[in-house]
Amino acid sequence: MEKLEVKNLNHHFGFTEILKDINFTLSKGEVLSIVGPSGGGKTTLMHLCAGLLDVEEGTISNTFVSTAFAFQEGRLLPWKNVIDNITLGLLAKGERKSSAVKKAQEIAIKFGLEESDFDKFPKDLSGGMKQRVSFARALVTKPSLLFLDEPFSSLDIGLKRELQTILIKMIDKKEISMLFITHDLMEAIRLSDEILLLKTNPGHIVKKFSYELVQSERNDKYVYAESAKILQDSEIIETFELELK
Repeated sequence: MEKLEVKNLNHHFGFTEILKDINFTLSKGEVLSIVGPSGGGKTTLMHLCAGLLDVEEGTISNTFVSTAFAFQEGRLLPWKNVIDNITLGLLAKGERKSSAVKKAQEIAIKFGLEESDFDKFPKDLSGGMKQRVSFARALVTKPSLLFLDEPFSSLDIGLKRELQTILIKMIDKKEISMLFITHDLMEAIRLSDEILLLKTNPGHIVKKFSYELVQSERNDKYVYAESAKILQDSEIIETFELELK
């Protein structure tokens, strides 16, 4: 069975301890989010899980057959147009150019782009359009595991909800597993099966929150209620340095 397993993970940058004793398992079909304040090591943890950084202490085992990324910034290649950016992963896997272009065009439309956008370069795109292209590029290869590093943080509420709805449909069909990094508790509650709370200095997991209701049935009322509940948790209050009265 495909899974991502992290055991006894520690990490340092020079003499600074960034992560300490991290343990969790993400199984196929699940969505696991890691929440915490900025500077707590969330992105470093994702980079370690994705193999972008070398593991110093502990182990990370990733048996998912394929992975993809969506980041806070679009990270598009400025010299390639929309379709050429989306086809990058497909071509890297050896797919024929004609087939890759067809798939890129289909998923671009799915993500709300118009045919008139296909030949545009990143400099001609709004921030929201860049993020649509980034998601399309990540998902066109149909990855088993999707890494999400705060991909909604700079988006307006309408586009954020639109992209989340696409992901929820995929989650509902068990088409994808996700490791999701965010500091937004409502986003985490809307998308996740399990939330890990990462406390800083160094980053370490202090609590887990689990949700059994399927994502497609989590309406605004549910998300608001669960958000209000989680904001009363003492570990959340201390970790995010909240002052609730």
